[in-house]
Amino acid sequence: MEIKRIATAGTLESSDIQITIAPGNNGLQIELQSDVIKQFGAQIKQTIIDVLTNYGVQNAQIKAVDKGALDLVIKARAIAAVQRALEISEEPRWEVL
Repeated sequence: MEIKRIATAGTLESSDIQITIAPGNNGLQIELQSDVIKQFGAQIKQTIIDVLTNYGVQNAQIKAVDKGALDLVIKARAIAAVQRALEISEEPRWEVL
């Protein structure tokens, strides 16, 4: 699926993550800001990639600002952002999860 618009989910509060997804044309490119990037950066990026891949997104620019979010929060924010970016938030595709 192709990203139709820029979309954001999440906040910059403690224990949350803000994920912004924009159209791209060079694969899935992730810019991650996190205080724990050395310990968990690869896992955070993989969680986001897994969600986008499950929705069939192959090209997107993703910016993630992590404030200590747990994996389930990262997944939830990625789902919300991708559904908004694909303009399917009114009829979400839960079967891909």
